[in-house]
Amino acid sequence: MMQFTSMLFLALLAMSHIECTSYASTVPGVPEKPGIITGADQTGKYVPYLKGKRIGLVANQSSIIGKTSSVDSLLSLGIKIVKVFGPEHGFRGNASNGAVVSDEKDAKTGIPIISLYGRNEKPTKEQLADIDLMVFDIQDVGCRYYTNINTLEYVMEACAENGKELLILDRPNPNGYVVDGPVMTEDRFKSAIGIHYTPMTHGMTIGEFAQYLNGEGYLKKPCKIKIIKVAHYNHTMPYVLPVHPSPNLNTQQAVMLFPSLCMFEGTVINEGRGTYMPFTILGAPALKDKYSFSYKPVSIPG
Repeated sequence: MMQFTSMLFLALLAMSHIECTSYASTVPGVPEKPGIITGADQTGKYVPYLKGKRIGLVANQSSIIGKTSSVDSLLSLGIKIVKVFGPEHGFRGNASNGAVVSDEKDAKTGIPIISLYGRNEKPTKEQLADIDLMVFDIQDVGCRYYTNINTLEYVMEACAENGKELLILDRPNPNGYVVDGPVMTEDRFKSAIGIHYTPMTHGMTIGEFAQYLNGEGYLKKPCKIKIIKVAHYNHTMPYVLPVHPSPNLNTQQAVMLFPSLCMFEGTVINEGRGTYMPFTILGAPALKDKYSFSYKPVSIPG
């Protein structure tokens, strides 16, 4: 209970600073410190490395360069993307949590989109056969039960088994200021929403998590990775996500309260799913008329 309380307090404390994305100075005569630059936005560091290669891109709606989809941006820069792999919620991020997502073809570009939350969670040998280099560019939120880190492990495992290198375009962790919560320590508790022996909030960026997976022996064979690190970033910095990472994390407040409020899914308490305020409110039928605020969950597409 103390761990939960401390996590909730830290989330509320950090929420008071969510308007800042960097520590730029506004004091007259003092030069501004440079703002955070994601790995994806540092195109000069990796686009030349992609040239002439057949690229597989693990991406969703959070994969952007500037304000444009990484897929569209890289294609415009002459990069040959032969396949896009989508995680939970799909390439466009509009599928419900836990919903099976099917393979499809992108209507705009004609590129095949392979679901890693459908028939297979791990890319197959056949799916990787015509790929020279895999690229991972997905925003994570730093929580053990947020499934993007599972997808990262499966992709790394597949790349290691099939002799493919993985380039990771790193992004800040909006909950990177805190490492807290119970640590999963037994295989019998592993599930689709938890396969790693980490605290609930692990404090790592996706690139750091990839190094953790290699270093802690999660893979039978280490994956060859290359990381484009986030520039001008450290874990004390607040970071406001430019794109909703999934349907039910639709505000910065929801992103920061998610590690704590998601725990209520194991109870009769609803944490706002079925409303436009998910992970920012709590309720249950038994609490009706006990408080001035009430709500009724309804079915919402996605």
